[in-house]
Amino acid sequence: MEGVRVLEVAQFTFVPAAGAILADWGADVIKIEHPVRGDTQRGFINMGGFQLDPNRHPLIEHPNRGKRSVGIDVSTPEGQEVLYEIAKTADVFLTNYMPQARQKNKFDIEHIRAVNPDIIYARGSAYGDKGPERLVGGFDGTAFWTRSGVGHALTPEELGGALPQGIPAFGDSIGGMNIAGGISAALFHRERTGEAVEIDVSLLSTAWWAAGASVTQGMETGETMRSLMPGTTTSVNPFMANYQTSDGGTINLCIVSPTGYIRDAFEHLGLPELADDPRFCDVMPLIQNAEAGVQLIAEAIAAKPFEYWRQHLKTMKGQWAPFQSLVDLATDEQAIANDMIAEVEASDGGAPFKVVRGPVQFNHEPLETTRAPQASEHTEIVLMELGLEWDRIEELKDKGAIA
Repeated sequence: MEGVRVLEVAQFTFVPAAGAILADWGADVIKIEHPVRGDTQRGFINMGGFQLDPNRHPLIEHPNRGKRSVGIDVSTPEGQEVLYEIAKTADVFLTNYMPQARQKNKFDIEHIRAVNPDIIYARGSAYGDKGPERLVGGFDGTAFWTRSGVGHALTPEELGGALPQGIPAFGDSIGGMNIAGGISAALFHRERTGEAVEIDVSLLSTAWWAAGASVTQGMETGETMRSLMPGTTTSVNPFMANYQTSDGGTINLCIVSPTGYIRDAFEHLGLPELADDPRFCDVMPLIQNAEAGVQLIAEAIAAKPFEYWRQHLKTMKGQWAPFQSLVDLATDEQAIANDMIAEVEASDGGAPFKVVRGPVQFNHEPLETTRAPQASEHTEIVLMELGLEWDRIEELKDKGAIA
């Protein structure tokens, strides 16, 4: 994306996450922030019950790495003029402001296209840019998790209530990647045809795409899938279940198609005799006797600790995984080997800040990134690049149009 400029007028994580991915890929992403408040998310001091350090802020670093921040009050005519000057030089305009705010502050598509007809205009919204709820806002907790059915599907019916979303900005980050992909396709289309298109991605559509197979099944049969309570299984395959270890850990077996794996799996589970047992020696009897198989495997795994199974099963041919926390993944040797963690300079001058790298890797090379900018950090640099004289910059500052 080197040579591509993205003008981002957006807050929170959904949509800014798209800008972060594009910045990782080499684009020059200019983030517009309010000259006094900055991105509203900078003021968040709590995330999922944890207190946040404003100088080491995951909700700022994750979706804003690699960008430059320019402070503009887009509600003022002077600020709008500066915004248009940047828009003239941009390939992409990226926003998650609602239609009424875009119109009020004159950065909806007709305003931006008036100064740059060739710009790709990308919108992120809660529920889409069409329909009766076009003007309704939302967050991933409402649009992605709750309304979409994702939260319902992941909440066991026996709980008798609704599980809250346990990962802040979960749908936001997935949706940001969708937007980045759409922008990439739009840039390719413009290169081929000369046509600049509009892009729309909603949190609701993101959730339905992520749950697409289950949604399709539901539309086909009218039945909805639900997560099961721990210790419950309806599987007809004993090699597809969660099993508890002696010290309270969990091992997930996920040998979807057992053909060719049965003997090796039973040997690794310390049950070699079951590979010759007529109840389990082939796929059909294994399915017919799944309940008995589950019981025997559960007893075997419960006899030894989590770390034993984590090491012992590494040579098993079939698929499995240790049940880990998000913190566990930070020390996972496979995650580290695949460059999933990046270290950036911390804005407080302290130890480097660890962030998650974007999931796309080119030619096996880890993408480099830099820390998220401080609010309005690059205002003067960017405006001088555009050719604004220092006296003009000072005048705009005095009027409060920029910071």
